[in-house]
Amino acid sequence: MKKMSRIARILVVIASLALIATIFFPIWNIDLVAPQYPEGLSMQIWLNKITGQVDIINGLNHYIGMKHIKAEMFPEFTYLVYVVGAFVVLGLLVALIGNRNLLLAFIFLLIAGGVTAMYDFYQWGYDYGHNLDPTAAIQVPGLSYQPPLIGHKKLLNFDAFSYPANGGWIIVAAGALFIGAWIFDTMRNRRNQKNPNQSNKKYNHLAVTSIVIATIFTSCKTGPEPFNYGKDGCHFCKMTIMSPQFGAEIITKKGKILKFDDMHCLISALKKGEVKQEDIAQNLVINYQKENDFIKAESATYVVSDQIHSPMNSNAAALSNEKAAAELQKTVNGHVMNWQSLYNQVQ
Repeated sequence: MKKMSRIARILVVIASLALIATIFFPIWNIDLVAPQYPEGLSMQIWLNKITGQVDIINGLNHYIGMKHIKAEMFPEFTYLVYVVGAFVVLGLLVALIGNRNLLLAFIFLLIAGGVTAMYDFYQWGYDYGHNLDPTAAIQVPGLSYQPPLIGHKKLLNFDAFSYPANGGWIIVAAGALFIGAWIFDTMRNRRNQKNPNQSNKKYNHLAVTSIVIATIFTSCKTGPEPFNYGKDGCHFCKMTIMSPQFGAEIITKKGKILKFDDMHCLISALKKGEVKQEDIAQNLVINYQKENDFIKAESATYVVSDQIHSPMNSNAAALSNEKAAAELQKTVNGHVMNWQSLYNQVQ
């Protein structure tokens, strides 16, 4: 019988109990951003309910023939809490029995549950976006409105974002702990078979690392998204982003990405408070000298010159360091600025 170590059992207990928290947090977020809703509309999917600006979203969906979103659409709401409860109990039983093969079977069961849930979500989204009312006021032949399973998708003039909420990240973190516990014990067992007298300190460190990795999962944020030139639109001016030498992104703490074609648009959006400062994770700008190379706006060095023709006339090029900025300054007869100076200059 392949017994689990004490550390592995503790990890499994922590992960199992963590799943209880999913009852008190939303599992998934869907956000919609459009010119008429610059602050965005949001909907949160919980284990047993839907919250957010659902009424406004339903009002908009009515015109294009989409069904009204309501809890009755999701029969899963009647039993998902019990499913999570079952996983909690099973996880605790695995820790109590302490069999490593049983832990592996539990991990496969958890993965199967996650895949099934995502497939079910995809099926709902497909039906929701394709099964439209033929008498709707607005009809676009051949166009469907299926929301993205995860990530970003353009739906008419709306940018739709779909990503895990706090409860979803808790599930990911718990899964990482379960897998980490199994890997820890498997490696430890193999090591002991080869060197039964060797200290297990290395594997104790591995257990701690598993916890750290799980913690990182819970705070994961989306990184920058490369521009799709000729297709992406500027969040502020609504123009199509065309020039690879210019551009910027705001990444929110929820992982939402807002794209801009010029420093003027980025700074104007910040000054108008289109995204609250406390909600921003990063302000990024494109390196003038390298396509889709992002630099933190606050640490970049800028060269401003009339000879630098940017899309919305900020005429500002972002560089990764002062040396590169000085070299560009000589060729365009401009002046070098830091982020704060450029921010103050834009009206």
